[in-house]
Amino acid sequence: MSPIFLAVAVLLPICGGALIPVLPFGSRKQMMLYIEGVVLLTSALAILLLLNRPAEHFVLFRFTSNITLSFRLDGLGSVFTALISVLWPLATLYAFEYMKHEEHEKFFFLFYTVTYGITMGIAFAEDMVTMYCFYEMLTLVTVPLVLHTLTREAVLAGRTYLYYSLGGAAFAFIGVIFILVYGTSPDFVAGGVLDLEKIGNRTNLLLLIYVFCFFGFSVKAAMFPFSGWLPKAGVAPTPVTALLHAVAVVKAGAFATMRVTYYSFGTEFLRGTWAQTVVLIPVIFTIVYGCSRALKETHLKRRLAWSTVSNLSYILFGVALMSPLGLVGALTHMICHAVIKICSFFCAGAVICQSGREYIYQLDGLGKKMPKTFAVFTVSGLALMGVPGLAGFVGKWNLVKAALDSTHPLAVVGVIALMISALLTAIYMLTISVRAFVQPEKASAKSAEQPKPVDCGKVPIEEEVKDPGWMMLLPLVLFVAAMFVIGLHPQPLIDVFTQIASAIQ
Repeated sequence: MSPIFLAVAVLLPICGGALIPVLPFGSRKQMMLYIEGVVLLTSALAILLLLNRPAEHFVLFRFTSNITLSFRLDGLGSVFTALISVLWPLATLYAFEYMKHEEHEKFFFLFYTVTYGITMGIAFAEDMVTMYCFYEMLTLVTVPLVLHTLTREAVLAGRTYLYYSLGGAAFAFIGVIFILVYGTSPDFVAGGVLDLEKIGNRTNLLLLIYVFCFFGFSVKAAMFPFSGWLPKAGVAPTPVTALLHAVAVVKAGAFATMRVTYYSFGTEFLRGTWAQTVVLIPVIFTIVYGCSRALKETHLKRRLAWSTVSNLSYILFGVALMSPLGLVGALTHMICHAVIKICSFFCAGAVICQSGREYIYQLDGLGKKMPKTFAVFTVSGLALMGVPGLAGFVGKWNLVKAALDSTHPLAVVGVIALMISALLTAIYMLTISVRAFVQPEKASAKSAEQPKPVDCGKVPIEEEVKDPGWMMLLPLVLFVAAMFVIGLHPQPLIDVFTQIASAIQ
């Protein structure tokens, strides 16, 4: 295919989303058809690009002779592209039913759709400059989504998210500048682009810059001590938090660390240095820290948010191992976690929207009224634990293999952290399912004093509590099917990831 379609796939949802508030839709159904049409068309185009990958790049804008906004689809970018192009149409379908009771729906879907194009721009970015520009735009277009309800909590969460993201971007920008100065090219090249002759005796300086850059991009991946923004962002509508925690923002952060480590600085330059140790320590700590916070949390969406904090550091752990097997493990868990976590968040959103219950102690007996939702949630919990036959096991297995193959002494500590995390995950996920299916419903949960949900516009009547409609349930069923398919037949994915990693030294 012509490389110009790379730009079309980026600009279509951006322009299509921007038109939503001004188009004269005759009904909400027409608006839904338009939005889903734009998203499906973008996804179809992205899949065609994956099947017929353009050999050339496309320059969208030229700043100087060697600094451009340009797109190219390589192996690593293909993985991220496939992830978002499959999940976004399902997330949009879910959002239609979820948001039907919300105000300012047009502006919500404006930013929701534009975010798709911005995320696609990160996946297609040919070089550090392009990725950084779209990475910053991702912050700007997702802040209004976090602020959507305009409650005090939403404003504070949006402010925190913005401060964290801008701070992280400042550190990442240092890395961009040094790559431009000390690299042979700003482009992403497997193995890295650093010019050792230019570096000379500045090796430690470049290692320090890598640490800054890794920490900067890992802010969106919620690595400790930058994880505080993610649970607070749970005040946003669930279609937003699902994308923030499973697909767009957090995975963009993890994807950026892969680019910086394997395609800019290069593992040959980094592996075995003090910089590798410096990034491994907080990554391993976050794996256990996130699970521990999830275990203590009583709010349903915030518990899932802290779980995301932990699982994102699984991916960063694979990145920080700085080996081909580490990259395979990181990519595998990135895909598996995205499917599992978006499913669990959508289940939580369905519970909140249908019942008005936000806290785990309010869920007793609710499994009898919402059996499909909680059955799906239970499967996602088992997958997140790493039960064999489900997607989560595949990601964790490949990370453990990579760690045991590594010569770094902290790799074994990472394996221990993964085992502790699996145990804590079993406790904080299965506790919810047990309460929903086994515990009898408490009288207080039935009372009319049930709190109004923070992100769903209706206050349900208790007798009406039931599973949601097909637009919410269909994505859940498809996600469960994907967990089993990946868990039982992971080899095609592993083969693709191994081929991508084989170019890394």
